[in-house]
Amino acid sequence: MDRKTLRGRDYIETLDWTTEEIDESIGLAGELKERFTRGDPHRLLPDKTLFMLFFDKSTRTRNAFEAGMTQLGGHAHFLDADKTQVAHGESPKDMGIILSRYGHGLAIRHDLIPYEGNAFMREVARWAEVPVINLQCDVDHPTQTLADLMTIREKRGEELRGLRVAVSWAYAPSYAKPLSVPQGLISLLPRFGVDVVLAHPPGFDLMPEVRARAEEAAAAGGGSIRETNDMDAAFDGADVVYPKSWGRLDLFTDEVAALADAKRYTDWICDSRRMSLANDDALYMHCLPADRGFEVTDEVIDGPNSVVYDEAENRMHTGKALMALTMASN
Repeated sequence: MDRKTLRGRDYIETLDWTTEEIDESIGLAGELKERFTRGDPHRLLPDKTLFMLFFDKSTRTRNAFEAGMTQLGGHAHFLDADKTQVAHGESPKDMGIILSRYGHGLAIRHDLIPYEGNAFMREVARWAEVPVINLQCDVDHPTQTLADLMTIREKRGEELRGLRVAVSWAYAPSYAKPLSVPQGLISLLPRFGVDVVLAHPPGFDLMPEVRARAEEAAAAGGGSIRETNDMDAAFDGADVVYPKSWGRLDLFTDEVAALADAKRYTDWICDSRRMSLANDDALYMHCLPADRGFEVTDEVIDGPNSVVYDEAENRMHTGKALMALTMASN
């Protein structure tokens, strides 16, 4: 496809892009990864500015985009939402218009309040004259899942039809985590023929409207989504396992109650016994940070089946591809 068609495009959910457009972004990410490995300059966005507005903490996302933008020849400008006028009620319209006139792209993380983050980003995008990139919202984490898909292809090849991926809830005591990663995975992977088994305890359901859209996309792409309340059943015969915690949608405004309810399922952990249920060469994946000793044992995350660091590295390469495709001038 002609990469010029992606100039100026927003990237808010993977479902907003066709599979061909996603393929194109992963293809460019692979090219940029090779150039980075060789030490070849690739300043595709000289003198460009990306404004990054964060409502939540970040390690990989912020640094992947800041480092990536520098390598592309531009500048990523970090904005802590609490230290901007957004905290005082400045509208998405005003912010989107003004920052569009200062730079060449907007990227936003707004993920901790269900039914707010995605809507906020889309309102910014409605008024912004530059592309808006979703760095994680309440609905999707499309930069993470793009890197996940790239990593799976690197390890298992381009043709993924029939691959079985277990996306499972896991216990974590740290905080009620967003639903966006599991929602993003079920929205993206089945479009490429992957069969996803979604596992979680009773009550930890994903957003129903997201699940419905994912089912439609899966049917169109030839993949499938099956649900279970049994973590062992999800791992049985899996080619890839992706166990991570997320909060209860109905208790997101009451974190104390959410964490208390989650504590009933401390046995939902990815350990060597569960890995033995999956295929011998099954990949262990996680978006990080993982709650070691709770979501996963050290033996697994540091073991030979783990690809978490490859996954994290690909966050930068896919991020660079998205910026280069959407923010290029010519």
